[in-house]
Amino acid sequence: MQTLTMKFGGTSVGSLEAIKNVIQITQREIGSGNRVVLVVSAMSGVTDTLLSSIQLALGGDKWGYLSVAEKLRERHHDTIKRLINAGDARDKLSATVNKLLDEYVELCHAISILGEATPRIRDAITAFGERLSARVIATALAQNGINAKPYDASEFVITDNNYQSALPLWDITEAKIREKLLPVIQSGITPVITGFIGATPDGAWTTLGRGGSDYSGAIFAAYTHSDELIIWTDVDGVMTTDPRIDKRARVLPYVSYQEVGELAYYGAKVLHPKTVQPILNLKMPLRVRNTFNPDHPGTLITSESQRSSTIIKAVTAIRSVSMLTVSGKGMIGVPGMAGRAFLATANAGANILMISQSSSEQSMCFVVTDDKAEAARMGVETEFRAEIAAQNVDSVEIMPDIVIVTVVGSGMRGTPGIAGRVFTVLGDEQINVLAIAQGSSECSISFIVNEHDLERAVTLLHDLALEAVPI
Repeated sequence: MQTLTMKFGGTSVGSLEAIKNVIQITQREIGSGNRVVLVVSAMSGVTDTLLSSIQLALGGDKWGYLSVAEKLRERHHDTIKRLINAGDARDKLSATVNKLLDEYVELCHAISILGEATPRIRDAITAFGERLSARVIATALAQNGINAKPYDASEFVITDNNYQSALPLWDITEAKIREKLLPVIQSGITPVITGFIGATPDGAWTTLGRGGSDYSGAIFAAYTHSDELIIWTDVDGVMTTDPRIDKRARVLPYVSYQEVGELAYYGAKVLHPKTVQPILNLKMPLRVRNTFNPDHPGTLITSESQRSSTIIKAVTAIRSVSMLTVSGKGMIGVPGMAGRAFLATANAGANILMISQSSSEQSMCFVVTDDKAEAARMGVETEFRAEIAAQNVDSVEIMPDIVIVTVVGSGMRGTPGIAGRVFTVLGDEQINVLAIAQGSSECSISFIVNEHDLERAVTLLHDLALEAVPI
């Protein structure tokens, strides 16, 4: 008997058809003799709707957020009526949904009165999406003969108080899962757990960041000693590139943790970037599969890279980013300049996605998301105000309308000429590369191009990912 942790994303629980597929997938695994732990997201679009209602409450638009609450109520009740037979189970579930949505409205009232929405109250509100979906899914499974029960992840995942992007307190979380969840699984119950959320030690709701349900799935897989983590989504697996850019994109049958980490970090939407962290040392296999095409084997992700007929496996890109450049003759040979710039950027709340520095140390550039670019610029200029005044450092420049393009493949490691081939392809098509970065692992090469060159650059490099060049 194996234990499988299966995480279902928003689109996988976002419609009647999708939920029926979840039921069939779960029945199939249990019928095969496996124990199953389900981790579920909110129904597709619900989290964004909840976030929009916070803005309505901040603006004092009472009828706006009450209307949102009614739309959520109608959507969930409509799903319940079409999914659950009339009777006690449906009545109890409907009452639970109403109670949760009443609590949500009370929080919106509080925001409207106070005119303030702290990160803590934002997390409490966005947690309702998963809390609602877990109860709907568990009741639907129970009606179909599965001994399923809903659980809030706040019972198990204990985090710090960094609201909206909380970090698990690992020792406490492991102990809670071992103490409270493992006996549930061993008793034959199929738990349906809310993804994305946790709680501080004193019980305040927290969230793990957008897309954090994948991360939740990995946490529960690790601490329930699962044999495999399966991420069920709306695509057949990890793809060679974004099919919206190049329709030739195909599913990669095998990818390593390191490769998928690079792909997730640099724009691939299949997995949350933190997903592999809890299972990395356990060398637990991770599989990405399609809820709407459950017979497709998907992509298997393991600790070891599988041989491929191509050296470059995939090409991905990050949009909505800006490049900040810090330069000046006074930077040459001065220790700590980069450290000060990066600390100032971090203090501005910006995450640095890519770094490039000239060998002379006369200039360095780094990339942050568009929404943090101005705050980062102001922070760095404040840090270097004395150097700027003395004209040893120029003012910090922001270059918008750029993208990060990344080519990924463990076969690139130790293979001469890959970078040359990548940049020759771009140069031949008059695509200007603004900055370059390659990690010491040689698993990926990232570079900056103008946004208007994105589709051409990705398509040209995807040709290399499709070429059968033996390693």
